[in-house]
Amino acid sequence: MRIAIVGAGALGLYYGALLQRGGEDVHFLLRRDYDAVSRSGLKVFSINGDFELPVVQAYRSPEEIGPVDLVLVGLKTFANDRYDELITPLVGEGTLILTLQNGLGNEEALAQLFGAERIIGGVAFLCSNRGAPGEVHHLGAGRIVLGEYCPIDPERVVSLVTMFTQAGMECRSTDDLKRARWEKLVWNIPFNGLSSLLQHSVDQLLSVPATRKLVRELMLEVICSANAQGLSKPIPVEFADSMLEFSDKMGFYKPSMQIDREEGRQLEISAIFRNPLVSGAQQGLEMPRVEMLATLLEQIESSFISGGSSD
Repeated sequence: MRIAIVGAGALGLYYGALLQRGGEDVHFLLRRDYDAVSRSGLKVFSINGDFELPVVQAYRSPEEIGPVDLVLVGLKTFANDRYDELITPLVGEGTLILTLQNGLGNEEALAQLFGAERIIGGVAFLCSNRGAPGEVHHLGAGRIVLGEYCPIDPERVVSLVTMFTQAGMECRSTDDLKRARWEKLVWNIPFNGLSSLLQHSVDQLLSVPATRKLVRELMLEVICSANAQGLSKPIPVEFADSMLEFSDKMGFYKPSMQIDREEGRQLEISAIFRNPLVSGAQQGLEMPRVEMLATLLEQIESSFISGGSSD
């Protein structure tokens, strides 16, 4: 399969590298890592075993890549206004577009531009960070859940699941993409929010009883709102405890939003916080703790964005 990786950060580099190692024809759209990857390839440091791709197909523009079978979108959601610019040159008659981005609203935005029939949604439970240019560090997890945005042909998702699985990833399909997205938010909202706000890693948050309690309260708030969204089956309260147990095993880990704040980049507030808040409000539910986090993060973001920091 001819695949384009759009948004080659830690997620895009890691999954793209696995797909290339698995024999797929992968093309990376790069910015920061272009020179290093073009010169020396891509190095993956993983808990599952390190590996190196000495030759990688790297590009500066989507026009250089041309139409592909699959566009894998790993952009930070604050760059979604570049969908048209970055993806249109990659789309041919039968192209599928798979978004593995965080939060809510990504499938809807892609469907408006390229048609709902092309869009596959994915939720990635991945702990990874970028290293030096041309390097990515896989620190834990990596499971992917895939589902059609507009149910047309489930065999398309089955084929993608098979491809990811054969490339060495744990991957499964779902008939309820919305539920999978909200399950990811149960983790993303408290840990991305609090880690960015307090600049504490996951293990630091969990080691202090007060912040551990706050993490769980935020999770329960998200679960309550999720279960008002017409899911195929509710997310049980016990899911919060399983997420805490999962997180305890991570050890030292900085969520992506914490790293973005440290490096003075824009934060994914709309997709991860504001869009879920809107969805909750539409069902008559408030999420006061999530609202507080969103408001404080917006204040933090405005201070360093107005100060001239940029990616």
